[in-house]
Parts: sequence; structure tokens; C-alpha cells
Amino acid sequence: MPNSSKSRTGWLLGLAALAVAGAGAAWYGLSLRDPMAAGGAECRVSKPTAERLKPLARGEVAAVGVSNAPKPPPVIAFTGPEGQPMNLSDFKGRTILVNLWATWCVPCREEMPALDKLQAELGGADFQVVAINVDTRNREKPKAWLQENGIRNLAYHADPEGKLLQVLQKSGHVVGLPTTFVVDAAGCEVALLKGPAQWASPDAVTFMKTALGRS
Repeated sequence: MPNSSKSRTGWLLGLAALAVAGAGAAWYGLSLRDPMAAGGAECRVSKPTAERLKPLARGEVAAVGVSNAPKPPPVIAFTGPEGQPMNLSDFKGRTILVNLWATWCVPCREEMPALDKLQAELGGADFQVVAINVDTRNREKPKAWLQENGIRNLAYHADPEGKLLQVLQKSGHVVGLPTTFVVDAAGCEVALLKGPAQWASPDAVTFMKTALGRS
């Protein structure tokens, strides 16, 4: 469970591993920094969504931080299900729950079934869970792990080069894994969670339905 000592220990171990990984390639974060992120005026349209979400950050999603001033997320590059280059702007017009995970991260593995269930329940033309794997050693291991553990609803996205983490560490989004953030249909970040959650819980489903305007 997300609140267990096992999950917390695993998250702290993930934090330590990322601190080591962060020693290299820091220039990449500078090259991909979103020039629009400093202002955020273009995300004023997302503020009402954030206001509706604030009272719903409770129970199983109590640790989710809802933005007071939504802004564009950092520009990150990764690969899609067919290995094609992708970034978050490819999902504009659709609300997305972006989750960073790795097979060596115990709490990441624990929350994947819940993310898979959330995608099965809410996924569609207006919503997608975008789970991005950040393993950098054995590139086939994450795919095999997903199959072995019955994760069938999540499209496979990955950053096997480890560059994405450099960007999100520099922006302050990542201090350990898992990390999850919500980007609305306008392409603006409205919520961020540093750590695990039970994403298939009623609290999480209500939170995401509200983000989608379905509630």
C-alpha cells in the first residue's frame, strides 16, 4: 500500500538513486527548458480546474499538490509505443496523468496495477495515463515486467537515455520515484505528486473525473 513503510523505504531508495543519476548530463535540462514556463499567463484558463481540484486532494490523494498558478509543464522528450519520438504537446486537447516509473523502484511497481485500472476506467478521447519508464540498463526488462504483471491498458512510453529525469530534477518535479503530474487539455500542469498514491481509489477517481470535467 502507498502508505506502508515498505513503499516509503522504496521511495527513499529511489530518491537516492536519482541523486546519483543527476550527476551527469545536466546541460540537457537547459536545452529543453520551456520558454513559456516562466510566465504561465497562457494557463489562466486552467485556474478554475485547479480550484475545483484543491478540496479533492484528500484521502488516498491527500499528498497531491494542486497548483495555485497552473503553467506549462517542462518540455520533456521520450519515446512512444512504436519507439517514435514524443513529447507532452502530442497530447494537447487531452488531460493526461504523467507517471515516471522504473522497475528498480518498489513503490513504482506497487502502483502500476492501480494506474492500469485507472486507464481502463477513465481512458478515452479526453484522458490517458502516460506512464514513462526510465530504466536505462536493460531496455527489454520494463516491457517484460509489464506483461508478467498483467499491465495491459497502459501504452508503453520510455526514456532509456535517462535525459528526461535530468530535466525534471532541474525543474524540481523529481526528487525520487515515482513522480506523477496532471496536465489538462489546455496543456497546463495543474497538479503534482512526489511519491506514490493509490490511483484506482475512489478518491483518485473523483479527483481525475473532476480534472476532466466529468463530475
